[in-house]
Parts: sequence; C-alpha cells; structure tokens
Amino acid sequence: MSLMDTVKDALAGGPSAKSTPDDGSKGAYWCDDCDNRIRDVDLDGDPVCPDCGEEMRFERATGRDCAC
Repeated sequence: MSLMDTVKDALAGGPSAKSTPDDGSKGAYWCDDCDNRIRDVDLDGDPVCPDCGEEMRFERATGRDCAC
C-alpha cells in the first residue's frame, strides 16, 4: 500500500454504510444544558433529560448513526 492510499483511507474515515446498523434511527434527542444525547430508538417515553428534567430537542441524523 502506498503512502497516498494510506492517506486516502485515513481521510475517508468513519464506518461505511454497510457496517452501520439499520435500526430505524432517525436522529437523537439532545439536552443543550447538560449535553446529554439519547438516540430516538433508545428512548422510552417522553424526551426528558435524565439529569435536569427539561424537555430535549430532536435533531435528525444526516446519513450517519449520530445526529451531531
């Protein structure tokens, strides 16, 4: 493997679409005050922050398993 191939592979980074699970997640709920994140598929009940009790906002994922 050449140095250029190594650099290209490193820059491509991240998991490929084939390696990420298709669990139906559309994004995550965030608490901006506490920086807590709960994926929508992991949420049981209302989107309320477990630390401060405030309602969390929903942010859609952009083709990744993370909504960041």
